[in-house]
Amino acid sequence: MRKNDKMQILVVNDDGYTSEGIRILAEFAGTLGNVTLCAPKTEQSGKSHAINITSPFEAKRAEPIGGAECWYVDSTPADCVRFAVNGLHREYDLVFSGINRGINVGRDILYSGTVGAIFEAAALGMPAIAFSTEPGDFGTAKEKIPAVYAWMAERGLLAGRCLWNINIPKVSPKGILLTRQAGPYYLDRIEPCGDGLFRQIGYSMYQGTADLSLDLDAVMNGYISITPMSLSRTDEKVLHDPDFDKNTLQK
Repeated sequence: MRKNDKMQILVVNDDGYTSEGIRILAEFAGTLGNVTLCAPKTEQSGKSHAINITSPFEAKRAEPIGGAECWYVDSTPADCVRFAVNGLHREYDLVFSGINRGINVGRDILYSGTVGAIFEAAALGMPAIAFSTEPGDFGTAKEKIPAVYAWMAERGLLAGRCLWNINIPKVSPKGILLTRQAGPYYLDRIEPCGDGLFRQIGYSMYQGTADLSLDLDAVMNGYISITPMSLSRTDEKVLHDPDFDKNTLQK
């Protein structure tokens, strides 16, 4: 944060700039500093870390939301982050993404536009937090986010260039757990709709292992899950495998 200045916070999402979740998040961010809201014009769920590099996209200023300056971008969540930084020529101390309508846990994180936005923030050198909750009601998330943020700040988890994926259950949470990413939550089947059209229909494959070290199990058992994330996709276990050089490098 710049000296003698308020924290500059960017708020993004993948549900669109008029969603209830982003308004709630922008209002909370406003208690911490100056807020710029930059979010998709229309819903961009499942767009992961995609960006548009083949055609121009629309970006316009809209009416303030949650007390924040608001821009909408007719592109992906990652492009919203890129536009807020490179298009508006601004620096931010922290990026919030969400509140997503639906939890982002396990391998589903790979597809999440909400989480994709914080990865783009990290690529641009900013700490970022993604917030998600179960669909149907933002009430618990609205109530708990200030306490979750304070819990993290008290433990020094907000220092440095960190990425965090936070999921808040709809029921009154039992507590807060630091977790790691679980395996699959949803799978899809592809069904014909007629006229050569097909639709992907998701279904839960959650088995319930009750391993509270996993984000999915923690949320399903009523806990707020906080998972540290990494921008790197290098498989370090392979590089440190004692058989790696022998099997792949020796001729």
